[in-house]
Amino acid sequence: MKPNLARRLLALFVLTSSAAWASDAPLKVGVRGGVDEQIWEVVTQVAAKNGLKVQPIVITGTASPNEALNNGDLDANSFQHIPYLNDQIKQRGYKIVPVAHTLISPIAFYSQRHKNIKDLPEGAKVGIPDDPSNQTRALVVLRDHGLITLRDGADPRKGSITLADVVSNPRKLNFVESASVVLARSLPDVDAAAIVNSFAYQAGLIATRDGIAIEKADNNPYVNIIAVREQDKNAPWVPELVKAYHSPAVKSFIESKFEGSVIPVFD
Repeated sequence: MKPNLARRLLALFVLTSSAAWASDAPLKVGVRGGVDEQIWEVVTQVAAKNGLKVQPIVITGTASPNEALNNGDLDANSFQHIPYLNDQIKQRGYKIVPVAHTLISPIAFYSQRHKNIKDLPEGAKVGIPDDPSNQTRALVVLRDHGLITLRDGADPRKGSITLADVVSNPRKLNFVESASVVLARSLPDVDAAAIVNSFAYQAGLIATRDGIAIEKADNNPYVNIIAVREQDKNAPWVPELVKAYHSPAVKSFIESKFEGSVIPVFD
């Protein structure tokens, strides 16, 4: 094939491919209901103005947005932080990569029996997530509020923290490990429970308003992300999708709607 002809065919292929992702089937983005669902409604509107079709897919219950993404049922997902994704990759071998930061969604402890985490009595039943990353976050909150002591060197940036890392529990808290979606439904049955923001929001709970102990925002490693399959990380639609999320309209919506319980991490 002559060089000039080859270049023309390549240019035609690129133009055709670019037009395809902008005009054909919408990009399917897996999200959790509640906070992320509402944010992605705004992202979808912004993307549409720029010629990009986006269809948020709400993943409910225990279904895995990472499994769906890895299998190609989704084009992207937006529901998790980097430590959680890293743990999923380690456990399941997913070929998934982060392509943008979105927000910090602080975990908090909630209670229908107590107004402050320090009011928990001896032997209190305390629910904590059973997945490694969110269990780490919950235990760090308890440590920061003086209820437990963790082993020297326990650092969420270096790896997960589990109940085995608790070296002092003076109030003899009775920890109940469960899935986050179950903890949100079981709050009446425990003295307190650490609930991730997406499920808390669905239950009508806001960390800054209802939490009896809230995760610190400063130097927080648990920044949420947009993730795609490794094979798509350089796809032409990825920067357009990120641009839509990182728009002033989306930032303004997050700040006004969630009043600080969800914090955007982009300019």
